[in-house]
Amino acid sequence: MHINIEIKARCTYPEKIKSLLDAKNADFKGVDHQIDTYYKVHNGRLKLRAGNIENTLIHYERSDQAGPKQSNVTLHKNEANSSLGEVLKKALNILVVVDKKRAIYFIDNVKFHVDEVEGLGNFVEIEAIDSDGSLGIEHLQMQCRRYMDYLGIENQDLIEQSYSDLLLKK
Repeated sequence: MHINIEIKARCTYPEKIKSLLDAKNADFKGVDHQIDTYYKVHNGRLKLRAGNIENTLIHYERSDQAGPKQSNVTLHKNEANSSLGEVLKKALNILVVVDKKRAIYFIDNVKFHVDEVEGLGNFVEIEAIDSDGSLGIEHLQMQCRRYMDYLGIENQDLIEQSYSDLLLKK
């Protein structure tokens, strides 16, 4: 398990965000077409991510709040085209499926997503990641806020919920 401090915000200027990340020499990992299948579970959220870059089973617990928020995340790396999705579909009910194109960048321990989500629009996410407990929540919060300022993310653009919640509300 690791801890993230993260934000998600609506983004009307995805190309500007990408340019700003390029100007900081962010490590661009590529654009991943991701299908996230969310399952009905008793606590937290469980999703299976299938993409051309990332294939992961993800369980996370996070409060719904607009600003930087803590997520407790457990990841299981999955092989592309494995049978895990079929097993989960037989064992659990599917809640919702999120289809997105995600540009992925890293600066040190901070991961940036510039997302185009089918049915929802464009978003930017910042995840300050502490994978081994050495950085601390205060440091992660500071990183998240610093990059919010750098990218020009305004408080009114922040959203509280996951893409799955936003799609379920439609």
